[in-house]
Amino acid sequence: MGHWAVVISDERHEAERLFHHDTLELTGFDGPRPAPGDDVLVVAGKEPPAVVALGRVQLVMPERDPDDPAPGDDDEPLVVTYTRRAFDEPVPAERLALTRPVAPVDPETFRAISGRLQPAADRTTWMVSLDLPIEASTPAEAVRVFWSYVMELGPRELPAFVSPAGDELAMQAFVLGEQANLDPEEDDED
Repeated sequence: MGHWAVVISDERHEAERLFHHDTLELTGFDGPRPAPGDDVLVVAGKEPPAVVALGRVQLVMPERDPDDPAPGDDDEPLVVTYTRRAFDEPVPAERLALTRPVAPVDPETFRAISGRLQPAADRTTWMVSLDLPIEASTPAEAVRVFWSYVMELGPRELPAFVSPAGDELAMQAFVLGEQANLDPEEDDED
């Protein structure tokens, strides 16, 4: 079993932080690649690099069209199944000297870095809501307009409200996956 580091772009890092995915699929790189079962450090940023997740390379059996020539290995996606996530608290990884988007990592360095990632906390039930005042002539139209706003504005502009189940007074607003202060009076005090 090998150990690797995979660098993701800033845009991909933002997408992985905002939306829950079970796997990370990467394409468009050349050179040596991890084999199915190899462990992977998912790294965001290059200066300084930070590990945002651990994963394991998944075996993917591509569907082939008999009329198309078989693509080379470089055309096959690299699919990494997440085993641990640290998107909200990345682990600094200065020891990684990465010159390629996919690079082998020596086992000692891999263990040292991956050992700093905290295990996933016990799952808790959270209440997440998004409230928008919608003007419409019917309830069905209001729902359509609501989903249009959600698709158009998304997590970059719409706050989601989160509280532990049963403790609505602890509600917090989140925008772009981070806690946000939506109280304009508090902004005026600064």
